[in-house]
Amino acid sequence: MTNKCLATMLCGLILSGAGALAQTAPAADATATPPIGAEHAGILKSVRGKVLLLGADGVTRPAQAGDPIAPIERLQTEADSAASLVLRDGTMMVVGPSSRLDLKQFHFDSTTRDGGLLVSLLRGSLRMVTGLIGKTQPDAVRVETQTATIGIRGTDFIVQADATP
Repeated sequence: MTNKCLATMLCGLILSGAGALAQTAPAADATATPPIGAEHAGILKSVRGKVLLLGADGVTRPAQAGDPIAPIERLQTEADSAASLVLRDGTMMVVGPSSRLDLKQFHFDSTTRDGGLLVSLLRGSLRMVTGLIGKTQPDAVRVETQTATIGIRGTDFIVQADATP
C-alpha cells in the first residue's frame, strides 16, 4: 500500500468519526462493556474489516462500531482493516491496516481538563488528532514505537511503525 493510499484511507476514516466527538457513551450491548468498575476511555466510531480488542483482563473480542474502549486496551487490525476511535477528551485516532496499538494509559477529568495519554504503536500506522489533553497539556501525551518515544507538540500527525523481523 502506498503512502498516498494509506493517507487517503486514514483521512476518510477519521472524517467519518469527526461528527460525533461528544458522543462517548458506551454501547448498550453488555457483552462489549469494559470490566465493572472500569471507566471507559472512549468509543470505537468505525470499524472496517476484522478488528480485535484485547482487554487488560486478557479477553479478546471482535470490535464493532460503538464499542467502549477501556483506559488500557489493545486494538489489532488485520490486513485491509482499519478502525477509528474517539477518546473522552476529544482525541481522535485512526488505526490503519495490519496494525497493533496499545492504549497503555488514559485518564481525563472533564472538570479540570487534567489528564494523560500514552499509546504504543507496535506495528502499522496511526493517525491522531489530539483533544483537550494535547491542547492544554502537550507534555501529557506520548506515542511510543519500538524504536522511539514521541512527545506530541502538534495536533494532527501520522505515525508508521514497521514490524521487526
